[in-house]
Amino acid sequence: MSLESTYAAINAAEQRAGRPRNSVRLVAVSKLQTEKRVAATLASGHRLFGENRVQEAMERWPPFREQHGDISLHMVGPLQTNKVRQALKLFDAIHSVDRVSLADKLARGIQSLGRAPELFVQVNTGEEPQKSGVPPTEADEFIRYCLGIDLPVTGLMVIPPAWEEPALHFALLRKIALRNGLENLSMGMSGDFETAIAFGATHVRVGSAVFGQRPYR
Repeated sequence: MSLESTYAAINAAEQRAGRPRNSVRLVAVSKLQTEKRVAATLASGHRLFGENRVQEAMERWPPFREQHGDISLHMVGPLQTNKVRQALKLFDAIHSVDRVSLADKLARGIQSLGRAPELFVQVNTGEEPQKSGVPPTEADEFIRYCLGIDLPVTGLMVIPPAWEEPALHFALLRKIALRNGLENLSMGMSGDFETAIAFGATHVRVGSAVFGQRPYR
């Protein structure tokens, strides 16, 4: 794929699902991608990007923002509590709020800095021990906790288990969001974003389909 063909696939999936055109936001995940590839995507007009690590984002994006100005940057990987202040300064959205200690640190940081990015609670629908995210049975309570300390939580995020049908996990995430009054669903990656759109994704996190395979270091 490419950026253009990814847009086309998103628009086609929106149409099949009976959803308005451009109702889904493409988060181009630039994790480990080369500066040349990122610059080419910026030159094509795309302005919404996702990063997995605070340090990599801090090194990459300030120069691009000086040049382009209007870039929206989303944190889509696990966030360590010792990186919260840096993340709050850099990112416009954080998709990986998943524990009380992180929620508390975010609340204090937002109050201190006076800047509040959009927040998503990550739900570990497959209950995989190696993966971040609150278990689905604890999601309602954790969402209530976050809203109770005035965190601007607007949605949920999921990464389904690689060996299971993603639709089951997308449906579960949508169900949790609906009963908690949350509008945004960050779900779907390069291999399954069209399915995610059918289940109501508002944000799809796509890397290799946009940039090509990552040149792992």
